[in-house]
Amino acid sequence: MKKIPNAIDIHVGSRIRLRRTMLGMSQEKLGDGLGLTFQQVQKYEKGTNRVGASRLQHISELLNVPIPFFFEGGPGAMSDTDIGPSVLTEFMNSKEGIALAAAFSAIEDKRVRQTVLSLIRSLGVDADASLPSEETRKAVQ
Repeated sequence: MKKIPNAIDIHVGSRIRLRRTMLGMSQEKLGDGLGLTFQQVQKYEKGTNRVGASRLQHISELLNVPIPFFFEGGPGAMSDTDIGPSVLTEFMNSKEGIALAAAFSAIEDKRVRQTVLSLIRSLGVDADASLPSEETRKAVQ
């Protein structure tokens, strides 16, 4: 019988993939930094293998994000958005989501980022329903 990955493991893996891709880092390069093969990184990113605490700490250092980043929007997470975690995770793992996040992260001027965010919100159908969490707002500042 095939073991089904835990929803949190899948979410953490998708966030690892998201951040790695945002940085333009290959699975091989991340694996090298961790002393692993790219296949092991793939298993973490798919949620097939669970990431231990010390490994997650090392990954957070290599990807330059705090550990809570990997759990934002995850199953059972408290958030101030009406968007379901699966919808947000699905978008952030899409080519468009990754490209948007990478381009937005490259904007150094805080005022420009806020202006772009205001523009995007104004284009949305229900802007108030898609406000980011406090952690997300702090991460992009």
